Parts: sequence; structure tokens; C-alpha cells
Amino acid sequence: MLRCAPAIALAIVVGACAAKTTTPLPAPSAAKFPEFIQPPVPRSLAANPAAVTSQQRGWQFLQAGDLRNAEREFKLALAVAPQFYPAETSLGYLELARKEAGDALPHFEKALTLDGRDVSALVGGGLAFLALNRESDALFAFESAAAVDPSLVDIKRRVEVLRFRGLGQDLASARQAAADGKLDEAARAYASAIASSPDSPFLYRELAVVERRQGNAEAALGDFRKALALDPTDAGSSVGVGDLLAETGDLEGAEKAYTDALLLEPSEAVDAKLDGVRARIELARLPAEYRAIDTAAQITRGDLAALIGVRLAPLVQAARRRDAIVITDTRNHWASTWITAVARAGIVDPYDNHTFQPRSVVRRTDLALAMSRLLSRVAAANPAQGRAWESARVRFSDLSPGHLAYPAASMAVSAGVMRTGADNAFFPTQIVNGAEAVAAIVRVEQLASVSPPSGGQSQAPAAEGPR
Repeated sequence: MLRCAPAIALAIVVGACAAKTTTPLPAPSAAKFPEFIQPPVPRSLAANPAAVTSQQRGWQFLQAGDLRNAEREFKLALAVAPQFYPAETSLGYLELARKEAGDALPHFEKALTLDGRDVSALVGGGLAFLALNRESDALFAFESAAAVDPSLVDIKRRVEVLRFRGLGQDLASARQAAADGKLDEAARAYASAIASSPDSPFLYRELAVVERRQGNAEAALGDFRKALALDPTDAGSSVGVGDLLAETGDLEGAEKAYTDALLLEPSEAVDAKLDGVRARIELARLPAEYRAIDTAAQITRGDLAALIGVRLAPLVQAARRRDAIVITDTRNHWASTWITAVARAGIVDPYDNHTFQPRSVVRRTDLALAMSRLLSRVAAANPAQGRAWESARVRFSDLSPGHLAYPAASMAVSAGVMRTGADNAFFPTQIVNGAEAVAAIVRVEQLASVSPPSGGQSQAPAAEGPR
């Protein structure tokens, strides 16, 4: 008995069936599905004429709207040649024509496992994903197709539309998540938006703000700089760079970033940040002894002179005396320059023996005397206020009006430069600490409207009372 190989037998049967059931092709007409891309038959599969013929016939039936005959032809092609993936792709389009996008995807995926660069299957997959509202997957499929065949103008347009739509959705999601404090979710949404529009500087800037809130300073700094690389006129990103550099101690870098931002867009807030950074730069240049004053358990006359000379320089300079002053014990002291200036201004006097005794501790009566003299300079610009301070006559439980330090103490307390304790006690002999001295200086700055000069300590609260 004659035996045939199974494949040959199958081909004979299929061919016989095809011969018996051949359906006339439809008359030429406009394609029913112009967005479908006809799968090309690669040279490696063209050697099977039966499969090629069925594939071509099936596509003609599909575009004529005859889905039943189209399906029969595509299946015949696969029966003859199971690896004939153009027919698999065509079956995917057939399911799209039936509006069965979920059933279409497996066909496109199978075709792509056989040829990952099959443009027809990539486009078909994109159309199926779109029908299933999976826009990010559709975008990936269309982008892949356009990468293989850049001549696909319509697909490129779809890519742009999807990118724009996806960008809007991602941006809205990112901003809402950030507003809700869902920072990880916001960061992911911004990353997705950037993938859709990698040349949009504002996306990097907004992502950097989220990263900074997450505590990821390095990533935030990198994204602020990416924003500036894309748009050198982005003042907001320059400010962001300045803030992060200031936080990490790169004060010179922060100064440059704030300066650049101000050149692009004037801003009082950024002006204040620049002043603060410059003050920190100058402070870092000051002696370590000065920087330690605000945390000192007790301050000396030299410390007090330095505080006044640095932070209230305009008042000191305005009160400078022309006559020379002799001080014999400050030549090698770290604060000698400020001691001389403050002494010449009559704010802190040397002793009769021409010594300043810069290492002697400061008591509250000493501080009150220096502050009252500064307040007298402030009052020169506002006489009514000065008269109110001088006539206040504050009552202290431990300092009588006849005490030599009373007028100065009363003036300092009435101006809010110094405070009293329980029972309105002044504690005249109590040693002054750094925080109390700085707080008093800050209050005088406020009354005089003197901006803290470069090198001043950080702002302190209102003058502290005795402890």
C-alpha cells in the first residue's frame, strides 16, 4: 500500500479542499479597514505558494468585509505552513474587524515571537491595545513599529497624539499625588511623563521638587540641572540648585545659582536667600571664636564687642569718635579690630587704666549699658520712640531707680531688648550667655532696621530673660 508523509498528505488534502471550495474573490473596492497594514510575506516563507495564495486571498476578503471567507483562507495558509506568521497576523486583524481586541492580541503576539520586527503585527498590536484602553502599551507598540519603518507617517502621528495624551494624564496624576503627599507615586508619574516628553524642562524641575521632599538631594540636584540644561532661562531651577547647594554646604555654588536666578527674574525672596548665603560665607571666614559666641555659656567683653562690631556695623560707624583711644591689652586678641571700633564709638568703654580686659565676663548690667547706648543711636532717627524708652521708668524688684545701671536697664527692657524674670527681677549681676547676647543684638537690629550683615549669627528669637 502506498504511504505518504503526513505533511505531503496534509498539503494534498488542503489543496483538494481548496480546489473544491474556492470562492470567487470580491470585486475591487475601497478597503474597509485602511488602518490595517497588510503583512508582507518574507522571502523565507515565499517558497510555499499555497500559503502565499491563501494569505493574499484572505486579505482581499478581509478588506472587502467578508470576514468568514477571510478567516477560512488564513487558516488554510496556516494549515499548509504552521510557521506562516503573516496569516497569524492577519487573524489578529480579523478579530479587530470583529471588534474583539482581546482575541486579536494572542495572534499578534504569536506572530511577533516568530519575527519581532514584523511591522504589521506591531501596528496591529497597537490598535488592539488602543481598543482595550491600554494606551501606554499601544504607545510602545507604535513606537516600535515606527522605529522599524520610519516611513509610517500615520503611525508617527498616533505616537505624538498618545505621547501628548499620556503626558497630560501623567502630569495630572503626578501633581495630584504630590499634593496628597504620595511622593513615591508622584515620582513614578513624573518619570512616566518624562519618558513621553524627555525635552520638557518643567517636568525635571517638578520631579526635582518631589525628590527633594523625599530627601533625595542628589537626584533632585541632578534633575534641576537637567532642567537648566534644557532651558537656561529657568529661574526656578536655578533657585532649586541654590537651595540644595546651600543645604549641603556648597555656599559659593549656592551664591552663583541665586545670582543667576536673580539675573533671570528679580525676586525679593531670592534676594533674601542670596543675602543669607553671603552672610554664611562671611561667617565661615570669621574666627572660630566668633562663631562660637551664640552657644557660649558665658560671654566676655571681647565677645560682646565683636557681636556689636559685626552685626551693628552701621550704628558703630555712625557713632565713631574722631579722637584717638588708647587700649593697651587687646593687640593679640582675636577681636581687637571690633574692640577698637566699639570703644571709639563709645558703646563699650575701656577702663581708666587704658585696659579693655577683653576676657572679663559680661554681666546683665554691662549688657544693658551697651544696649542703651545703641538704642540712643537708634532713637536719633526716631526721637519720639527714644523718649518713650527713656521715660518708661520700669520698676524692678532687685534694681532701685538710684542704681547707676538703672537708666540703662530700664531703657533696654522697655525697648524689648532685654527681659526680666519672676517678680520683674532684672538680675543685675548675672553673667550673660551667648544666646541672650545674640537675642539682644537681634532686637536692636530690628529696631534700627539694620539688615544682619555678612558674618552675623543666625537669627535669634526675642531677647531671652535671665535664667
